[in-house]
Amino acid sequence: MNLRIESSKHIKPLYADISSNKVQCIPLSVFDKVSEDINIAAIFAFRPPTPPNSMVEIGLARALVEYREWAGRLGKDPNGNHIILLNDKGARFIEANADSTTLDEAMSFNLFHATQTLHPRKNGVDELLQVQLTRFACGSLVIGYTMSHRVADGIAASQFLITWGLASRGAYITGIRNNIHDRALLFKSTDQPRIEFNHRGVEFSFEGPMICMDYTSKGNIVVHKVHFSNDFLKRIKSRASSGSSQRFTTFESLIAHLWRVITMARRLDGDEITNIRISINGRSRVDMHVPENYFGNVILWAYPHARVRDLLSRPLKYAAELIHNEVKKVNNRYFRSFIDFANSKAVEEQLIPVPEPRGRDMLKNVDVDSWLRFPLNELDFGGGRPFYFMPSFLPVEGWILLLPSFLGDGSVEAHVPLFERNLGRFKRACYSLDSDLYYYGYTNGWNQEEGKLKELARL
Repeated sequence: MNLRIESSKHIKPLYADISSNKVQCIPLSVFDKVSEDINIAAIFAFRPPTPPNSMVEIGLARALVEYREWAGRLGKDPNGNHIILLNDKGARFIEANADSTTLDEAMSFNLFHATQTLHPRKNGVDELLQVQLTRFACGSLVIGYTMSHRVADGIAASQFLITWGLASRGAYITGIRNNIHDRALLFKSTDQPRIEFNHRGVEFSFEGPMICMDYTSKGNIVVHKVHFSNDFLKRIKSRASSGSSQRFTTFESLIAHLWRVITMARRLDGDEITNIRISINGRSRVDMHVPENYFGNVILWAYPHARVRDLLSRPLKYAAELIHNEVKKVNNRYFRSFIDFANSKAVEEQLIPVPEPRGRDMLKNVDVDSWLRFPLNELDFGGGRPFYFMPSFLPVEGWILLLPSFLGDGSVEAHVPLFERNLGRFKRACYSLDSDLYYYGYTNGWNQEEGKLKELARL
């Protein structure tokens, strides 16, 4: 795909009255500090008719008035505290053309690698928000972006995107977001800190977070997109809940299934311990009156874990129960304990916030991020809703992303990066509901012929 950059500039907030902006910086909250210090990237694809670039650009300038953080920069105050500088330096805005290629032609190739050219580069940039508009010969438009995870989690970022779309269509957006700017004050410690749980080695460490390993050195990683129909989701939810006093959710049932299938595909040793990292939104869990439209990060994580042999030789409900019970533990008490620890013991001991335990190996573990409740189908810049959405390629095996299908029928798309050597086994087991148990080869040994793998890969 031949792509030509036409322009690149900074878009600043389009103020009606600049004198009204008194806040100069926003301290990062304890949740911002513990989130990944990375840029998240994704693309939205729109069929013609599409709005002109100028319309999207003006909408962005208007939206930045409400969300000044995206036009700022990360920095530190005189005391060394991490802050967002509201200096209005602007968000990067790039216009590009692929006018010798149709979008369908571009999507017929390896789309996961093609996305790298459809959004700005993620690394080595100061901008907290970057946007790229790419026009195709067929009239389609792809809007790609990168956003700093330190500024906002997925829920908050999706709220901004919806606001940007409204502003592009000329809607009135003044006051659309909450007015909480002092994030650190909102999540302050109580007068008598109550630390009930262990946070050392979980969200805090004596050493900083590890640099994200490039797993491509271990083999070729392929992002496999799986569509789970509404009917399949109902059946897997029923299977997970069968024989259990607990009725599991669709989310719990699906990720239990994916955790098992990925573990099977990897052919890990039966005595290995595997875990699955699940993001937990604290907005509805913590009793601190955090508004649902709070802009920032309010995420912690649950880590269900199991021995490989147990995970694969027991019914699906075993994995679903592990997930349900561990997620349930990350409740108001846990969030409160984290806040109190972050504002007291972590400061006293000079611990460093980390988004996951150091040394956690993604060659045997799984991460899952769910965007199922993000209102992605509501995004409209003036030409209608997107027909396609996709996150950028992330070369980490087992980092699952769940998305609502744009079919709008309740089905789900899962993006599953896997080593190419594991992909065949994953595909054969992915839709299987043949049995309650895995026969995993512990009796007959691990050196199974490829022809026998289908027998081993049954749910």
